[in-house]
Amino acid sequence: MSSTPAAPRTTDAGAVIADARERIDDLDARIIALVRERMAVSAGIQRARIASGGRRVHLSREMDILRRYSEQWGRPGTALAMTLLELCRRV
Repeated sequence: MSSTPAAPRTTDAGAVIADARERIDDLDARIIALVRERMAVSAGIQRARIASGGRRVHLSREMDILRRYSEQWGRPGTALAMTLLELCRRV
């Protein structure tokens, strides 16, 4: 038995990491585009609601959204939903 440490397995690790990071960057770009689209849709809903004499924010709808994200990812999902709702309220 040899006590020599095994050589690090970096042959393909760099390529795997680079490809994965590129994919993450692409996914992030798509997520940003979707959030922008969500903000625009939300702004349209808010304008229509206000024009019809309603309130800008519909709390029971927001609770549904919070519940959906929480059921999917727990506490981090709730935080994500809160961030999305905050972004969409600023429109």
